[in-house]
Amino acid sequence: MTTLGRGGVPVSPLALGCAALGNLYTPVTDAEAHATVEAAWRRGVRTFDTAPHYGLGLSERRLGAALREHPRDAYTLSTKVGRLLEPAGTADGDDLAAGFAVPATHHRVWDFSADGVRRSLTASLERLGLDRVDIVYLHDPDDHAGQALREAYPALERLRAEGTVGAIGVGMNRTAPLTRFVRDTDVDVVLCAGRYTLLDQSALADLLPAAAARGTSVVVGGAFNSGLLADPRPGAAYDYTRAPDALLERALRLKAVAERHGTTLRAAALAFCAAHPAVASVLVGPRSAAEAEDCADRFAEPVPAAYWEELRRTGLLPPDAPVP
Repeated sequence: MTTLGRGGVPVSPLALGCAALGNLYTPVTDAEAHATVEAAWRRGVRTFDTAPHYGLGLSERRLGAALREHPRDAYTLSTKVGRLLEPAGTADGDDLAAGFAVPATHHRVWDFSADGVRRSLTASLERLGLDRVDIVYLHDPDDHAGQALREAYPALERLRAEGTVGAIGVGMNRTAPLTRFVRDTDVDVVLCAGRYTLLDQSALADLLPAAAARGTSVVVGGAFNSGLLADPRPGAAYDYTRAPDALLERALRLKAVAERHGTTLRAAALAFCAAHPAVASVLVGPRSAAEAEDCADRFAEPVPAAYWEELRRTGLLPPDAPVP
């Protein structure tokens, strides 16, 4: 376990992202969701991340139910603010346009006001069945940066000062605005999704150096870039859409090199994310107990130094990227 930023909130090196528990793309049963959390727990995962956005609250409800079997002080839980869930009036249709296979019982309302932050957190605690969360992230404030900085961030600062939450941060999949939050605020942590992987090292240019300089922790999400680095094949997803041919070819090359050195691409993808000194935890999003077990196995799998040497020699990895 390590602690976030300059505060005292602990996180496990491998963390469970719970978008899949909200029926991301396809349905997951309550039993399957519970089994996924339990498998991660058995393998030492003690950090769990969710959000109201994930399945219109379904992920929070399922995660809270699963974690009630464990002592509250034994794990770290994060959720997010920025989208309020308002009743839709009817449950006609589904939420697949937003990526989740759930009935459209609610609609999302962007709200980065101070009142919106508190309302969102109160509703999340009700769904989770808990009296506190450890980390709160501003969720995807890309198009609302002004209000997020003026209103939502100060609201999070107050919650931290009150002791209502232990750590505060921002979660996005773009490095420039994350870097701005690192430089201009006192966040403990940023969650960077998909921008520090074997296929995309753009966070090396700005975010990771800034975080290291400020003592701000980074949690890396999207280590597999939505699936392409877990199983590169035609039709695989990259950043939630079909992977372009050029990226598929690159992923297949990375996989071939891994196999040649007696390891797996999944192990290399996770090891790469964890190797940067600013990274406190790597967030994975399995949708079954078997996938959770595999993530833990691959995270513990040593990757030979010769693998990284070949990637650098062949231009598949920049020379300045830290490796294990």
